[in-house]
Amino acid sequence: MIVIPVPLAQNPYEVLVGDGARHELARVVPQSAKRVAVVTQSGIGVTVDPGREHRVFEMPDGESSKSMATVESLCSQFSQWGLTRSDCVVAVGGGIVTDTAGFAAAVYHRGVAVVHVSTTLLGQIDAAIGGKTGVNLPEGKNLVGAFWQPSAVLCDTELLATLPPREFRSGQGELAKYHFLGGGELDALPLAQQVAACVAIKAEVVAGDERESGRRAILNYGHTLGHAIEIAGDHGLRHGEAVAVGLIFAAELAVRLGRIDAQRVAEHRRVVAAYDLPGSLPQGLATSELIELMGRDKKALDGITFVLDGPDGVESVTGVDTEVIAAAIDAIRSQGDRP
Repeated sequence: MIVIPVPLAQNPYEVLVGDGARHELARVVPQSAKRVAVVTQSGIGVTVDPGREHRVFEMPDGESSKSMATVESLCSQFSQWGLTRSDCVVAVGGGIVTDTAGFAAAVYHRGVAVVHVSTTLLGQIDAAIGGKTGVNLPEGKNLVGAFWQPSAVLCDTELLATLPPREFRSGQGELAKYHFLGGGELDALPLAQQVAACVAIKAEVVAGDERESGRRAILNYGHTLGHAIEIAGDHGLRHGEAVAVGLIFAAELAVRLGRIDAQRVAEHRRVVAAYDLPGSLPQGLATSELIELMGRDKKALDGITFVLDGPDGVESVTGVDTEVIAAAIDAIRSQGDRP
């Protein structure tokens, strides 16, 4: 088992990575908890034993379930069961579950402990780590949420073998991101070490900027356009697939701003292609709509805020001309969908 500390000044915790990590749950649930609310989805099919009285609460499947209505339903069910402030929520699933159950834990009784048992590659290397919780609005992704750090995270790599191929590939979209955040040649490592390396990068960034007031924004590399694609395309692409396209867009934008050269753009394309991920926009998405959606991104402070590669590494950039943004979008259209 690989143990990665998340060394926050307050409420530090550990991430356990390896085959069978879910079986450590009883040990990491806070001792104060007499009851545990296990939140999951019917299709996940992973059972856990928190070592004390517990009940399973199922939330609906799909991105549409990541909503205020689901949070209200979960909190009502917690209350009816008698979950107290000293008890614990355990989220078992991918990013949709950990984001939603984590937010429910953050607001129920103004905060109860939560432990994440992450069952997907995307969740293990990104969504379950760092304390970001939240749900979507019709106007955009993750616009309502809270920073609520878990008591522990269990990344059971044994479960990744059960994922459908497309779900696993979606996780590789986030994995591709970490290549450009200091991960290097991650594809040369065994799977558990890939996960651990990504967790270690995220843990170091989060420890230095827990509430995304600065450097933590680099973890959104590829996400500005990625989230816009998800919304405009009605989630026809999975999250990691959209992020992969967003990585190529970010490279094309950076080269137009003189931040990187063509060789670095080619490296982005190579990494994305190596994971068999899409590198061009889905057909039918209008440039104007994508730009509008990027303007609603939660990072946007003074116009659209992009996370871009450059001579000093990946960092936040503002003040980009709309015509340059549009040119970068057109550069990632397939040949048959160019205006």
